[in-house]
Order: sequence, then C-alpha cells, then structure tokens
Amino acid sequence: MTTEPFWTGLVDDAAIFPPGDAELATAAEAYAARTGDAATLTGSFVVRDTDLPALPAGFAGPLTVVVTGGAGQLAGPAALCARRGLPLAGLDVALRDLDDLPGNARRVVAAVDAARAEGVLDEDVAVHVELPQSEATYAWLAAADEVAAAELRLKLRTGGLEAFQHPPAPLLATWIDAALDRETPFRCTAGLHRALRHAGEDGAERHGFLNLLAATRRAFEGAGADEVVATLEDRDLRPDPAELAAGRRWFTSFGSCSVEEPMADIRALGVG
Repeated sequence: MTTEPFWTGLVDDAAIFPPGDAELATAAEAYAARTGDAATLTGSFVVRDTDLPALPAGFAGPLTVVVTGGAGQLAGPAALCARRGLPLAGLDVALRDLDDLPGNARRVVAAVDAARAEGVLDEDVAVHVELPQSEATYAWLAAADEVAAAELRLKLRTGGLEAFQHPPAPLLATWIDAALDRETPFRCTAGLHRALRHAGEDGAERHGFLNLLAATRRAFEGAGADEVVATLEDRDLRPDPAELAAGRRWFTSFGSCSVEEPMADIRALGVG
C-alpha cells in the first residue's frame, strides 16, 4: 500500500502575489505543467476574485479565491467560477472591521449561508476567514468563535513584505492554541517559504513551515505554551514525518509564491 507523503498538497501556489508578482497567464501555465514531487507538494492555485475574468479558459486546477472586498462580495466569485466551469476549492475572506470583529465574522457567516442556500457555493468549498495580525483579544477570540460555530476555517498571516509583519512566536502560538481550542482547521499565508526558522535578509525572524506543523501537533497533544514557542523557534528542528503528518489535520496548507524553495528544503532535510 502506498502512503502519501505528509507534504502532499501542503503548498498553495500563490505565485501572482507579492513578492513573486508573477504574471497570471505565466503562473497558471506553470501550475498546470508541474509534475513529479513538485506537483504532489502543490495544492490549489491562489488568485484574487478580480483575477478570475483573466484566468485562461480551460484551467483545470483547484482554485482558492481571495475575496478582495467584504462579506457582500463573497457570492460573486463563487457564481463566476460556476459559470466559467472553474474548479473552486476554497474562498478566503479577511475581517476588516477592526472595531467589531465578531460582527464582521457574523456577516461573513451569513453571506456564506446565503450563498450555499442559493446554490451558488457548494458545501464542500472551504471558506477561510482571516483574522487580523493582532493579540488574541476578547473580540479576536469572539470572532474565532463565530468562525468555528459555523464550521468555517481560519486563515493566519505568518509574514509579509515588512519585518513587522512576521508575528513573534508567542503570538503565533496563541493563534494556534485558539484554533485548536475550537477544533478549527487553519491555513497560513506569507513568509513560510523555508522549512525551518531563520532570519531574513532584513534580520527579521521568519517562521518555518515544519516548525509550524510540529508546533501544531505538539499543542494538540497538550504541550505547554513554552514548548510550543520553543518548537516554533527551533532552527535545528528534526521532527518525525509521522508527527508532521498528524499536524496536517489542523494546519492544512500555506500559500507561497514559490514551490521550489519548500520542495528543496524538504529534500535537504530528508523528511520527505
């Protein structure tokens, strides 16, 4: 019996997003042409809702669509994908009303429910709600409660173009804990090109996707906050592939503008 590697579908191809900024047609062609281990590593192709009209006809890969507006604009991309025969696997929507995060989350939930009731959005399309890069305040946690109660998923931003956009390990650990407390799967975006914790060219600490997988599994198994933080910060981590595979139950994937870098690290560490 063949067992799939833990990294199957781990990386969502976000080549058109910064800092990659690839041209849409070129990125879509590269996605479709990918073979071997790189194809196994790749999950969905990530686009903005505004990119959908320009997506090449006949694109067959699963799509994750980032909604650039609010809850009221959630149904439109789903309907467009249906009309064009595009395989929609997921929708990402960010909470932008920082003064009322729980209310914003409820509006997203209502929009999802309406789109599904109207037959515009299939039940099996994963909807990820991005919470802001902030402390897990009462409002932040209340918004996470709304997402979990509706059986939607969370999206965590683990990096960005600026040094300050890379959350410190203790903060990321609280986000992971919040997701696990609510038994809510999550995907991540930005800053996870490399397998292990490292410093970028600007000196800012970057998270490693293997650190995050191992930390998620250890937190789920009851590890304390200090151990989870230490796992996130471990530059010499050598986790067992079985532990990493178990972490995928909750940390499902991450968006990256590069597939080659994550694949190279997996091979170099011999965990594939």
